[in-house]
Amino acid sequence: MAYPQGYRNHYTPHTSGGYSVGMEESTETAAMPHSGPHGYISNKDDYLKRLRRIEGQARGLQGMVSDEKYCIDILTQISAMTSALQSVALGLLDDHLNHCVVDAARPAARKRT
Repeated sequence: MAYPQGYRNHYTPHTSGGYSVGMEESTETAAMPHSGPHGYISNKDDYLKRLRRIEGQARGLQGMVSDEKYCIDILTQISAMTSALQSVALGLLDDHLNHCVVDAARPAARKRT
């Protein structure tokens, strides 16, 4: 099977901080613990609220298909649900970059100096 360029078909372990460490990196770096809670923890209630809303949209979509609603109406709701999921994903990514990645980079910066 041909894989797309950049695809990694080997196991990539994750550290306790949630970021991937390539197999070529040292185990010392991979074993470095993440300090404190995950970055999204301060927005956890907001994320859960948004995910519950998306869950409701998914149930609504099931009902629309079951009731044989018009295709475009279903596609419109799928588009709205996709946008809502992307919004949650971008928020989590932003929290990850501003918290987890920054925290992971700090010890490495101190080692170099």
